[in-house]
Amino acid sequence: MRALCIGRHPYLSDHLARFFADLGLETTAVVGFEDAARVADMVRPGLVLCDYDLLTTRPLEAWERHPVLGSVPTIAVSLTRRTQEMSLLDVNGIAGCLYLPTLHRDDTRRVLGAACTPPSFSLRSPFLAPARPTSQSRP
Repeated sequence: MRALCIGRHPYLSDHLARFFADLGLETTAVVGFEDAARVADMVRPGLVLCDYDLLTTRPLEAWERHPVLGSVPTIAVSLTRRTQEMSLLDVNGIAGCLYLPTLHRDDTRRVLGAACTPPSFSLRSPFLAPARPTSQSRP
């Protein structure tokens, strides 16, 4: 599976890419949202692994509207915040959170497997246009 690893700076994005490549993912490291949006169109990831602090310090409207980034599972990754300290309930598309310092390979594989399982339903982003009713809609 292809994973786009997004960090705040090159050292962090490269670290994430190496860590998850060791688990068998095909990774691409990028820095920041602008780079992620540009590269996502080229590599078409099946998963995004993003530095937690990036997800909490900027508005994510453009992310959620992006045709690739907004349609694949995103896992927040942190080197400084434990999973129970992460607050991403208001962000659409966040499939999980990982705290790298205490992470075990089996736990990581379990989270990645759950995040990448095709959902039976999905929640619509508030930034997307509402679905138009069809003529076959029931009253």
